[in-house]
Amino acid sequence: MHLMNDAQIWTMIGAFTALMFGMLTVVSSLFVRVVRTEIGGLRSEMNAQIGGLRSEMNARFDTVNTRIDGLDRDMQAVVKRTFGLDRD
Repeated sequence: MHLMNDAQIWTMIGAFTALMFGMLTVVSSLFVRVVRTEIGGLRSEMNAQIGGLRSEMNARFDTVNTRIDGLDRDMQAVVKRTFGLDRD
């Protein structure tokens, strides 16, 4: 039966440690790459959603402003008619 000596044991420990650190490096770099890609996709999707929301809100504010302008015009006509300001 052949047993390993101290040099062989330390060589195996060193090789195993190097292998583990190499695997850890590869896995962590791939994980970081995937996370960056996902965050970039999420960022572009959120920007698109916010842009759509902004344009929709601007359109609705324009509609409200148009209605308020019409209401202001109608109220001016009512005031002029009520207080006789339209009769010269």
